[in-house]
Amino acid sequence: MLNHHRYIWLLIALLAGCERQQAENESAAVEQAQSPSEQAVYDNPELFELTVEQASTAMQSGELSAVSLTQYYLDRIEHFNPKLKAVIAVSPDALEQAHRLDAERADGQLRGSLHGIPVLLKDNIESLGELPTTAGSLALQNNVTNRDATVTANLRAAGAVILGKANLSEWANFRSSRSSSGWSGVGGQVRNPYDTSKSACGSSSGSGAAVAADFALMAVGTETNGSVVCPSSVNGLVGIKPTIGVVSRTGIVPISHRQDTAGPMARNVRDAALMLNAIAGFDSADEATEAGRLNGSFGRDYTALLEAGALQGKRIGVLRGAAGFHEGVDALFDQAVLDIRAAGAEVVEDLEYPDAGDAFANGNSFHALLFDFKNDLNSYLAGLPNPPAGQAADLEALIAFNRQHADREMPWFQQELFEQAQEKGGFDDPEYQQAVEKITQATRQGIDQLLSEHQLDALIAPTTSAAWSIDLINGDRFLGGSSTYPAVSGYPNITMPMGYVHHLPVGISFIGTAFDEQALLALAFAYEQATMHRRPPKLTD
Repeated sequence: MLNHHRYIWLLIALLAGCERQQAENESAAVEQAQSPSEQAVYDNPELFELTVEQASTAMQSGELSAVSLTQYYLDRIEHFNPKLKAVIAVSPDALEQAHRLDAERADGQLRGSLHGIPVLLKDNIESLGELPTTAGSLALQNNVTNRDATVTANLRAAGAVILGKANLSEWANFRSSRSSSGWSGVGGQVRNPYDTSKSACGSSSGSGAAVAADFALMAVGTETNGSVVCPSSVNGLVGIKPTIGVVSRTGIVPISHRQDTAGPMARNVRDAALMLNAIAGFDSADEATEAGRLNGSFGRDYTALLEAGALQGKRIGVLRGAAGFHEGVDALFDQAVLDIRAAGAEVVEDLEYPDAGDAFANGNSFHALLFDFKNDLNSYLAGLPNPPAGQAADLEALIAFNRQHADREMPWFQQELFEQAQEKGGFDDPEYQQAVEKITQATRQGIDQLLSEHQLDALIAPTTSAAWSIDLINGDRFLGGSSTYPAVSGYPNITMPMGYVHHLPVGISFIGTAFDEQALLALAFAYEQATMHRRPPKLTD
C-alpha cells in the first residue's frame, strides 16, 4: 500500500508529465501547420496568377520550388473546388513529381520551358498512374489505362507537373442536344468562377474554370467545335485551337478524327504559346501529324514573333457576319476593331464567309460527326489496355449502361446523339463520304478565299456570347459564335479576352489558314498588350 504523501507527489508528477506531453503535442501541431509544405496557402498573393516566366525565374533563383507551387494549387483546389467542381481528381503523386523536378533543377538538369509548372489535363486525356480517364462518364470511372497520351508525355518531357484531371461535359458534350455544358456523371456541374450561377461553356469547361480560378498555371482542353475557344472566352482566358495535325490525338477519348484536337488554355498569350511549344509534335500513331511535320510545325518556337508592335502594317478582316447576336458583345467588338486599327493594322470591314452551298444543308456536318463518333469511339474502346471487367466495350454497350444507370447518368438530359450515332454505318458509307467532301471543301475555301481575295493576315470575330445561366432541364442557351468554320475546316483559331458584358468575360477570335499558329499568336499578343482586358474573378468562401 502506497504512502499517502508519496501517492500525492506521484500523482502531481504524473499530471505534470501529461501536461508537458500535451503542450509538446500542441507545439508540434502548430509547427506542422505553419510549415510551408502543410500550411494552407490558397490565398497567397505572391503566388496568385503567376506567369510561366515569373514562376520559372523564381524557381531558378531559389525563391520558389515546384513543391511549394504545387502545394499552393492543391490547397486552392481543396478550398474552392467543392463549389466550382472544375477538377475531377488530383494526381496522388503530384508532390512527388514536383520534388523530383526540384531535384533535377538543383542538379542543373532542366527538361524544358515548363520545368516545375503544374498543369491540369481535361479528363478525356490519358495519363500514367492511378487516375482513370473517364470522359466524365460513370461507365469509364475505372478506366485506368496507366499510359500517357502523347500530349501528356510531351508535357512531362517539357518538365510539367501533371496536377490532375479537369471536369468536362460528359463525352465532350456529344451525348444530348440539350445537355448542360460542364455536367458529367463523375464530376457534377462545373460553375463559372466569375459568376457561379453561370455556365463555364463547352466540353473543356473544367479546364477553363480551373485556370481562371488559379487552380493551375495552365490546362489542356480539347475541341471538336468550340470546346477550347468557348470556355476560354467565357472564363477570360487565352485558348488555342490548333490546326489538325499540330498536336497528336493519341490517348484522347475521341469524337471525330477530322475535327478533334487538344489545345492550350492559359491566362496570357505567351504562356499559351509556351504550352503549344511543348505539346506540338509528330506522332506515328496519329497520321494527321504528318501534315504538321511537312508544314514545319514541330520544333518551331511559337513565342518567337511575340512583339507588342506585331499588328503594325497587318491587314485584318472583320467578320461582321459572325456578330450581331448580342448588343453588348457587338459593342465590345466595335471597340476591338478600333483598338486593332490604333495598333497600326489596316482593317477590312464587313466580311462574311462565302456561300457554303449545301455543305451545311440537311445537317451534313452533324451527320458526319455521328459517323465519326461511332467509329472513332468504338476503335478507342477496343484498343484500351486491360479494361476492367464489365466496362462497356463499344457505343452499343454504353447506351445500355446509361439506360441501366439512368438515375445517375441521365437525370437531366438523355442520350439521343448516342442513339443516332449507333444507327450510322462505317466510313465507307457514301452518305458519309459525300458529306465530308462537301463540308471540308466549303469551309477551307471559305476561309482561304477571304484571306486571299482581300490579302489578309487574319480574320477576327467575336468568339461567343457571355456566359449564360446554368439550366440542367432545358440545356445551354447558346446565342452565337464563330468557331464552326475553323473547327470543321481543321484550321487554327485563337481566342483571348475582349472585355466584359456586365461582369462576364467575352473573347475575340483570330482565325487564319492552316498551320498559321505562329503568325496568329503574334497578332493576338499585340492585341493583348494594347488592351490588357483580363482581370481575375473574385472568388469568395
